[in-house]
Amino acid sequence: MSNKETIYKERFQKQINFLMEIDKVKSIFRKTRIINNKRYENDAEHAWHMSMMAIILSEYANDKIDICKVVKMALVHDLVEIDAGDTFLYDEDQSGKYKKERECAERVFGLLPEDQQKEYLNLWDEFEAKETCEAKFAGAVDRLGPVMQNYFDNGHAWQKHGVTSDKVLNVNSQIKNGSDVIWEYAKGLIEKAVENGYLKCREQKLIQIHQAFDPNY
Repeated sequence: MSNKETIYKERFQKQINFLMEIDKVKSIFRKTRIINNKRYENDAEHAWHMSMMAIILSEYANDKIDICKVVKMALVHDLVEIDAGDTFLYDEDQSGKYKKERECAERVFGLLPEDQQKEYLNLWDEFEAKETCEAKFAGAVDRLGPVMQNYFDNGHAWQKHGVTSDKVLNVNSQIKNGSDVIWEYAKGLIEKAVENGYLKCREQKLIQIHQAFDPNY
């Protein structure tokens, strides 16, 4: 076997090893359920749906974007959860999340040949930083999916984890950095969720807590 063939074979094997490793994302389950079934969504499904949202809704990006780059971000952004696990978006304690995910990014992308390793690690870092037009738009569709899933599932995850409307609005407000149109739609769903009783306001939750201790409150 020639030196060129050996290098090709080693490169190909690294790529196969990476593809086998990321199969694990199919077993990482999120806190939201899929819309037409009461089954919890896994990370692979989320990445696929996010990619489709990016393609279909790309005309609503605030700025001109490279849609291929956005789709790549969507497909790789949660691979880090293979080691780090899924962190619920509304958890109070997010400390240590970035460190664990960055370590996994280095390990998983490190399985690839050097050029691809650098490309996808840089893409992951760019997505996390949310500074470029592509990262902002990718972040917008990343947040849109769970808002839609919760709204059309009668607020399941919001109610189960005691999330209030002020937190949902605050956490998802970054959508407007990538798309004003998508943010208006998401904000409308959140407001309707409150009206329909799917999502409690902070004041309602405080009253509920007080009543648990004092029925006459």
